[in-house]
Amino acid sequence: MRAKDSAEFQQRVISWLKLADDVAESTRNKFEQLRAGFSHGVLCYELFTLVEDATRLTFEQALRDRFVAHYQDRAVDVRDRRGREHQVTMTSYSAFYEHFRNVKGAEIRMGTAGDWEHFNGMLGGLLWWARREGLLRGQRSRSLEPAQRELRNVAAHGSYHLNSPVEAARTLSDLAEFINHLWGQPTPGGRLYPGALERDIIAIGWSKSGHTILACLAEHLASAEDEEPLAYLLVRAVLDDPALMEFDARAATTVFPSEYLWGPGTHTEAVDWLDANRPAPDRCDYLDQVVLVRSVDGQVDLPVFPQVAAGLSPHEQRGTWYSVRVDRALDAFGHVRALVADQPGHKPQGECRQCPAEILAAGDIATVMTATQKAGADTTALTVPDVRTPLANRFRRQPRPHHHSN
Repeated sequence: MRAKDSAEFQQRVISWLKLADDVAESTRNKFEQLRAGFSHGVLCYELFTLVEDATRLTFEQALRDRFVAHYQDRAVDVRDRRGREHQVTMTSYSAFYEHFRNVKGAEIRMGTAGDWEHFNGMLGGLLWWARREGLLRGQRSRSLEPAQRELRNVAAHGSYHLNSPVEAARTLSDLAEFINHLWGQPTPGGRLYPGALERDIIAIGWSKSGHTILACLAEHLASAEDEEPLAYLLVRAVLDDPALMEFDARAATTVFPSEYLWGPGTHTEAVDWLDANRPAPDRCDYLDQVVLVRSVDGQVDLPVFPQVAAGLSPHEQRGTWYSVRVDRALDAFGHVRALVADQPGHKPQGECRQCPAEILAAGDIATVMTATQKAGADTTALTVPDVRTPLANRFRRQPRPHHHSN
């Protein structure tokens, strides 16, 4: 590239990186400093590496500033190693941390329940605190946060290395996403802390032979003509979901949460149902969703949404159930399958370090439903038919909750 074109291109790469209005001024100033350094990388290539390393260190600064903002109007409850309690008034993070060390602090109160949790004041402790306070969400991002700590240590103590502008821009983008999420602003389409997705009303159609399968916005169905008779399902889902064609009404097989509405039926019947019911699109926040997974006699079923599990017959509700918090439903399936197979390193309770999954409860259906409801999920019983697309039959060979006939 010519010098002028290269400079314009690198400016465009980071031009969309914006911080929320209420982000702390010191964090904002540091971020703008990093952006300026990145822009000058076209004049000195080593600046891209320096910017990326400094960006790794800024994750901790952002957490410190958010910690200060969180306790701006109240003291921090601290417990020392002997179990004695102290209150530390917040003025700045450095002042707090000095006081915390002087009293030999070991724990602080965290979360809505005010539980005592270990706290070391470093990046790991701040990440744990932000999670407990609900400032960071998402199981997949949680599973990546240990790597963030390691990369921060490499930047702080590592030897000479040279990175590209691509790596520097990605890390800077991750930092912007991280900062905005700390201050309550998710990033639409984000890589680490994405915002809610639009779910449309979608028609999925397939031929009797299964050779033809298609999906389109349901609003276009009335004006469309089929070259051959198709059976249709109507669903509320994300249109560009990569697993949309594997939709299953009773199992959570799509990447993002999807909802059965009607079908299967003919083209004419689908259009008539849409005219009579006029379902509306909605938005879906899929981070930290709760799904249920059943294990019977060592066999693990595909995950189901709590409402679907609540609507199953007593016979279908037998076995051991797991209530799992995940970002993608099939992450729960993988984690439970590892537990049932007794694979080492997978935790049967709480947050797993091997999987982007957190077990809320395990046991009979009543036990897990109580925990699921406590976690804020809707457990109202919902009965859906045992229908799915031909691709769900072909690619999802795992056991699934089958329709029970009396």
